[in-house]
Amino acid sequence: MTFILRGLVLHTPKNPFREAGALQAFSDGGLAVAEGRIRAVGHFAELARQFPGAPVQDCREGLLLPGLVDTHVHYPQTRVMGAMGYTLLDWLEKRTLPLEARLSDNKLARELAREFVRLLLRNGTTTALVFGSHFQGATANLFGAAEDVGLRLIAGQVCSDRRLRPELHTTPERSYAEQKMLIQRFHGRGKLRYAVTPRFALSASEGLLEVCQALLQEHPDLYFTSHINEHTEEIRTVAELFPWSAHYLGTYDRFGLVSERSVFAHNVHPSEPELRRLAEARAAIAHCPSSNAFIGSGIFPMRRHLAHGVRFALGSDVGGGTGFSLLKEGFVAYLAQRLAPDGLNLTPAHLLYLATQAGAEVLGLGAEIGSFAPGKAADILWVKPEAGSSLEVHFRHLDSPEELLGSLFTLHGEARVERVWLEGREAALD
Repeated sequence: MTFILRGLVLHTPKNPFREAGALQAFSDGGLAVAEGRIRAVGHFAELARQFPGAPVQDCREGLLLPGLVDTHVHYPQTRVMGAMGYTLLDWLEKRTLPLEARLSDNKLARELAREFVRLLLRNGTTTALVFGSHFQGATANLFGAAEDVGLRLIAGQVCSDRRLRPELHTTPERSYAEQKMLIQRFHGRGKLRYAVTPRFALSASEGLLEVCQALLQEHPDLYFTSHINEHTEEIRTVAELFPWSAHYLGTYDRFGLVSERSVFAHNVHPSEPELRRLAEARAAIAHCPSSNAFIGSGIFPMRRHLAHGVRFALGSDVGGGTGFSLLKEGFVAYLAQRLAPDGLNLTPAHLLYLATQAGAEVLGLGAEIGSFAPGKAADILWVKPEAGSSLEVHFRHLDSPEELLGSLFTLHGEARVERVWLEGREAALD
């Protein structure tokens, strides 16, 4: 049965970095949904004539947006957010890894997994590329929790065999066996997909990277994700560990880990050869602006990535990031680019694109999610201003949909995700 959501509809079916008029908005718009798919998008009056008798959900107090796509977030780190005063490597050692080591406890892992997927949904994220746990059981719990709520999830067991806490280390042989079991159990099951996930080259030996290569060769439709060029201290350490590599990216590239299905988080300090290679391979970057600021890593060189044709989208990077909201990440990206010496003047269209369609494209899902183009999955969120907030005042007095969208990103803390639909079915947010 077809139903219609009525309200202010905004999406970016085109790339605003390349084309003018990428933001498509309908002030009194509608989304016709049937069998989990978008059947039509446009003016409400036209949809009402096209689908006579279709039930209508009134969503006019707010905005209707495509489901948000988070391209980098850590499941075990939900309770680490807000650890101030650290840089990357001491933050890992003193705050993050001690909690991650506790996920050998299956009860805690299950509790955290349920908490994590609910927080994603409550912030409007309907698709996520997730760093799982170092433990096989905890990673299985993550897949199960996502499946229970209908979240589209790409994730993998994190693997490391050096320079972390001993209880987080694996061996190449054990990592291969455990990941094979997870791939066979979860990859391709409904909306679940598997990503080979070494934590970063700093904590992965050549033998472990060879295991990652073997898994990708055996299963070419897997994803690959890791970190790169986040912090200068990290980059120096990687160079010491891999003296044969010309740069950080080369530590992955030697093992066939740089491809169109690869997403690398951060890339705050890339070299020109790395940018050229990323573009050549069609690999992508998860841009995590609040984390880069909070941990003191630096400002993402967005203009250089665009100049080289390197694809990128937003990631929350919980728990280095400051929350699950990609609306907040969009706003922090805007602020960072205003301060960068060669920064870009981002518009609301850019921010919405980076939080939705760009993420879909980075994950190879551009034909499935990311906008309201007919035929795509009906992943939708209805965002409302909090009663009595300054955002509500803006919604009463601003006429331009683009200005309203800019207000939403700027005043994201005064917005509430009222409802979320996953493939046309309303998700439970509590």
